[in-house]
Amino acid sequence: MDTYDMSEAVAAGAMTAYYIIAFAVYVLLIVAWWKVFTKAGEAGWKSLIPIYNLYILFKIAWGNGWIGLLMLIPCVDIVVDIMVSLKLAKAFGKSTGFGVGLILLPNIFMLILGFGDSQYIGPQ
Repeated sequence: MDTYDMSEAVAAGAMTAYYIIAFAVYVLLIVAWWKVFTKAGEAGWKSLIPIYNLYILFKIAWGNGWIGLLMLIPCVDIVVDIMVSLKLAKAFGKSTGFGVGLILLPNIFMLILGFGDSQYIGPQ
């Protein structure tokens, strides 16, 4: 085995490890979303369906899922995304700081929301 073959093997091993870790993180995020939906009284499977899960997320955070249609308007979607993150934090009794965390590091804070001890109190 020459150096070129060995570097290919190392690269293949690194890529395989990357994909395994990425898949594990993806599954963990799916479970976190499922738990957030369940805590809010919605069926967990609703978190798996694209676009419909955003409707339900807006319903959980805002009380009205149709507000999610504002996400289709360019530039407005950024403001609405920020607002829904803040409202989602409030709906689970968290502070505005937690909402900022949902804006800046959504995957990490969604894991905290899903696996933490927070309780859904409804749209604020």
